Amino acid sequence: MTRPLIFSLVAVLLATQALADKQADKRAKIQKTRVEVLERLYQEEPDTRKEIQNADGYAVFSNVGVNIIFLSGAGGSGVVHDNASGQDTYMNMGSAGVGIGLGVKDFRAVFVFHSRKALDGFIKNGWDFSGQADAAAKSSDRGGEGSTAASLISGVNVYQLTENGLALQATLQGTKYWVSKKLN
Repeated sequence: MTRPLIFSLVAVLLATQALADKQADKRAKIQKTRVEVLERLYQEEPDTRKEIQNADGYAVFSNVGVNIIFLSGAGGSGVVHDNASGQDTYMNMGSAGVGIGLGVKDFRAVFVFHSRKALDGFIKNGWDFSGQADAAAKSSDRGGEGSTAASLISGVNVYQLTENGLALQATLQGTKYWVSKKLN
């Protein structure tokens, strides 16, 4: 082998390892967020611990949403956990909506799937059309929030937890969740 070919092979191997390390770091960050969000949810809504244990599965997503007058959008990532198999499926999400409001909000969403059909359908199809109304003024542990969300997916409960943000909005949202090809 010639030196340029050897150097090229080494560069490809190093780049491949760097990409694998980046993906492992992203999965670890999502797993850490899942643990933190579930701990907070269990603290704020103690009955959810049993609800999640008895469900077919659940998902935890980290999202950042923006609402400017009549349009809203959000993006994020998370993980769906199948309670029967123990398998995790990493997913991305993006949403767009219409309504009235103004603000930016960093929030977490927990989906609890009460049927195998709802869990499998979410992973396979990933759509959710929902309505939500909320008011949030929060930075770290300071401030408060009040929000409600309703999912049109049968057999699914949704919980939202605001991390940081300042928002007042009422919107109809269409959200697409899809399996991450890079992280699975």
